[in-house]
Amino acid sequence: MSPLVITLLIVGGIGLLLMIAYINHAVENSKLEKARLKAELNDRIRRCAEVSESMPGQLMSPDLKLMLTVVQARYSERMLAKDKANSALKESLAELTKSIAQGESIAVKNPPARILNEQQAKQTRFILENLHSQITRAGQDGILPAAEVKQWLQRVPQLLTQLHIEYFSNLGQRAMQQNQPGQARLAFERGVQYLRKQSDPARYSATLKQFQEQLEIANNLVLNQAPAPTDTDSELNQGLDSIGSDEDWKKKNIYD
Repeated sequence: MSPLVITLLIVGGIGLLLMIAYINHAVENSKLEKARLKAELNDRIRRCAEVSESMPGQLMSPDLKLMLTVVQARYSERMLAKDKANSALKESLAELTKSIAQGESIAVKNPPARILNEQQAKQTRFILENLHSQITRAGQDGILPAAEVKQWLQRVPQLLTQLHIEYFSNLGQRAMQQNQPGQARLAFERGVQYLRKQSDPARYSATLKQFQEQLEIANNLVLNQAPAPTDTDSELNQGLDSIGSDEDWKKKNIYD
């Protein structure tokens, strides 16, 4: 066997080994990419379901429930295309499809949750932040059209305002029931200040008037009361601002 033939065989062998290594690498990368996509789709499905199920009833409307159901169904369809043997996913998608067919007559089973303390307010705010994230991501993934994404992203801050209104109102009313007009005055005053900062004050004019009337009542009770020590460690003094301001909301973008 001539040296040339031997050289060609060696070069060919090396080339074959390189080709096999490249194919194995490509196959491995393909498997990793499929696993990554499946994990990401599973995460999107789970997050949409969490928002849809955990949103307090007073913040959940039929059109919001329908939108979340559509997004969850579209991600489920993409997942099913990659995992055709997943019977549980098939059943879930069938239920989602039935719900979507109801349109805005879709059942909203979320129970109302009265926001009475800082922890509840923070938890609800987190749900709204998660909603904001899911809408944004659904737009990026082509699940929702751009116009619908814009519409919903304008709705989320309105839900945040509704949360603040309920929080301040409930804290003020509870303080009044407990004969603590000073803390009630603080809660109603924060409510007035918050609504005056809104970019669309006309939308909340009736609520603002109600807060102002409650503030006046609480203030009169405080003036008629004997001076009492101020509890500087109270929930109101520490917690009224803890669920975040509108500036925090505008600055915080979640894309996880």
